[in-house]
Amino acid sequence: MSGNSQELIYKFLREKVVLKQEVFERTRTIFFQLKEILQTMYAEMQKEIKKIDKDILLEFKDRGDYEMEFTLADDTLIFLMHTNVFTFDKEHEVWKSSYVQEDPNRAYCGKIYIYNFLSDSFKYNRTNDIGLLIGRMFVNKDGHFFVEGKRQLGFLYNDFSSAVLDNENLRKVVESAILYSLDFDPYIPPYEQMTQISVQEVMESSIQSKIATGKRLGFRFQSDANPLGMP
Repeated sequence: MSGNSQELIYKFLREKVVLKQEVFERTRTIFFQLKEILQTMYAEMQKEIKKIDKDILLEFKDRGDYEMEFTLADDTLIFLMHTNVFTFDKEHEVWKSSYVQEDPNRAYCGKIYIYNFLSDSFKYNRTNDIGLLIGRMFVNKDGHFFVEGKRQLGFLYNDFSSAVLDNENLRKVVESAILYSLDFDPYIPPYEQMTQISVQEVMESSIQSKIATGKRLGFRFQSDANPLGMP
């Protein structure tokens, strides 16, 4: 290997790899903060929910270093941290901000996904059921963030240049996700999609677990508010 190639490799290690490790550690720290916030909200909500109806389901599950689950009534939110660090294609809105233009390293981000499932999908082990991505949170090395997502998740948290993920903002994101999920009702899927079931599916296990269910199963799920181009 030539000296120039070696130097180039070390340059990438010093610049890109160290940067990505820094972003990863920042994102992981924030994910741990997010767990603490969800645990706190779970404790706070227990008494109040019992006053409304003692049968309303409320659960928090820590599913490891990079995943957790929060269930309220008919909805389960899965929070998932991706272990890789990403940047954006050059057409993305992020590159148009003076904040990123001043320091392109600010465009390297960790990701935290927020998925919405029906609680019964887990209760009845309906493994064919569909969850929906309602938001994804991007975090850079400085702890600045923005969220791409649905409704308030898509337009309240898009000030990447100044918004920092402290406990207050993390809690606001969680509350927005919960409110969106509670207000987002399941639709009956098109009849044509539900007309067939195989003998094998009936014989292997409960039919209930074989019938796919989701809030918008069979419908094109478009963003209600998508200013930053979430696919």
